[in-house]
Amino acid sequence: MNAKTTQRIAKVIIWSAALLVLVVLFAIILYILGKGLPEISWAYLTEIPRNMGRSGGISSTIVGTLMVTAVAIIVAMPFGIGTAFYLTEYTKESKITRVIRFSAESLAGIPSIVYGLFGFIFFVTYLKLGWSVLSGGLTMAIMILPTIIRTSEEAIRTVPNLYREVGYSLGATKWQTITKTVFPSALPGIVNGVILSIGRCVAETAAVMLTAGSALRMPTSIMSPTRTMAIHFYILAREGISMESAYGTAALLIILIFIINVVFNIPVNRFVAKGR
Repeated sequence: MNAKTTQRIAKVIIWSAALLVLVVLFAIILYILGKGLPEISWAYLTEIPRNMGRSGGISSTIVGTLMVTAVAIIVAMPFGIGTAFYLTEYTKESKITRVIRFSAESLAGIPSIVYGLFGFIFFVTYLKLGWSVLSGGLTMAIMILPTIIRTSEEAIRTVPNLYREVGYSLGATKWQTITKTVFPSALPGIVNGVILSIGRCVAETAAVMLTAGSALRMPTSIMSPTRTMAIHFYILAREGISMESAYGTAALLIILIFIINVVFNIPVNRFVAKGR
């Protein structure tokens, strides 16, 4: 078998694998949307669940999902991005950096139920925050921190050293070079990491159930217990309360994640384009 034939076979295998992934992805999405979209209405979006979710809407779960995710991102993003800049710009490879990276990788491999147990023991019980949006958000912040650190670090490393050298040659300080040159260039990769983290927050069940609770009423503050859309979908499907509402919730989760991707990417792309 000659080199050209081997290359063609390899291309066919690679393209087939990629197409298979796309087919499976779209099949799942279309199936869920086909089952869930007919259940979505204005009343479904604006009413609070009633009768354990058998009737009413899911407005309180939408608000709860957004609040828990917002708390998690607001807490985790500064620490994650700051750690990434420290590892790449302010220190050389050493035992400290290796320990930080090992810790981040270890955190990434911990099962979500363990995060939930930790959050329940520490935030809910020890700090006496109770089942609340704050407890759930802080637990999720710890959970997504490794993702933000690793993706941000890789994005920063892709910025050419020439950019930094030009900044220093023009008399810019390290901080000015990072904020004016490195950060804008690495921003798309950093945002992708944040979006991945948002997706994990939105879809998480075990960790949030043990810390934020599963109350159906509308949360009025970050100290209120709440039920996220993922938990609502899980309870409805597991207990067979209402599969129609479960499919509707799943369809809304897909739409919400799509909207978040669009909302984040459009301004970032415009910002990068202006910088260029």
